[in-house]
Amino acid sequence: MAKTKPLSKSQYEMLAAFRYALRQFHHFSEEAAHAAGITPQQHQALLAIKGFPDRDCVTVGELAERLQLRHHSAVGLVDRLAAERLVARTPSPRDRRQVFVRLTLRGEKVLGSLSSAHAEQLKRMAPELILRLEQLAGVDE
Repeated sequence: MAKTKPLSKSQYEMLAAFRYALRQFHHFSEEAAHAAGITPQQHQALLAIKGFPDRDCVTVGELAERLQLRHHSAVGLVDRLAAERLVARTPSPRDRRQVFVRLTLRGEKVLGSLSSAHAEQLKRMAPELILRLEQLAGVDE
């Protein structure tokens, strides 16, 4: 690990302020998920599926990677999402061992509502986040 210069009190304050702003957004996200009747992890999974590059579906392995979960944990998460009719599984036409997971109409609706609320929250928080990022970018200067 490279040797770094000690941080000043003001740099610690900037880092703490940025972390606090992130935590506020994270708390908002958790509360919004619960209000929508799902867990924060389920919300993250729905977003990871919908936001996967170039496809509207993911494999369980890809979902596990995106959420930084072990494969068996992702399987359990998909089981719970499927039980709530938020996702559907489809066997891969090329490899029968592989299963694709995609959002159902219900999953699309829940995610759409949550994503709109998150976009509005980010708009409200943007000035603070941008200020903190700019301050952090100048930490080494």
